[in-house]
Amino acid sequence: MGSNAWEGDAQSLAEVAGTIEQALPDAVESTTIAFGELSVTVAAQHIREVLRFLRDDTRCAFACFIDISGADYPGRDRRFDVVYHLLSPTQNQRIRVKVETDETTPVPSVIDVFPAADWFEREAYDLYGILFSDHPDLRRLLTDYGFEGHPLRKDFPLTGFVEVRYDDAQKRVVYEPVELRQEFRAFDFLSPWEGTDYVLPGDEKASGEASS
Repeated sequence: MGSNAWEGDAQSLAEVAGTIEQALPDAVESTTIAFGELSVTVAAQHIREVLRFLRDDTRCAFACFIDISGADYPGRDRRFDVVYHLLSPTQNQRIRVKVETDETTPVPSVIDVFPAADWFEREAYDLYGILFSDHPDLRRLLTDYGFEGHPLRKDFPLTGFVEVRYDDAQKRVVYEPVELRQEFRAFDFLSPWEGTDYVLPGDEKASGEASS
């Protein structure tokens, strides 16, 4: 996309941002336009009000709900961003709406505004542990019922906590603590393809020794 197109988009998105800020001054915390995209950060308690306005106001008409995603910033007091993506087919624009929350403070469910948010909120709960108040069925969606933790948190261990196997004696699937049968190997990250001064064990061919 050329710079002129981005400038046109930025002007149009700036008008949308101004419309939202004027209509909902108590809800909007900040607006940002970057790379032809508008991001609006709002107070979590106002998320329903904001999404309803974006859907119903004819100047916005963001009637198409795309998804909800999460982002984890463990160094912050409110470590999670809950990110809502909307599309306006009539205005040919997209918008990103963000709220911040922590591990214990629920974000209001927006199912009454966009029913399609149902499983996306369950996914955010499952993978990040983000809570949503007034959700009719907030339970895990992608992991199993016995799963421990939330795998997209940045402090979640790469190995997980439990491993699953089928026990033939018990004739059922069992969960057991993760057992690492081989320690992580230490890599020095030197590559034989950068020269022949250093040859990895077992890769003597890099120095031409195999052909001599």
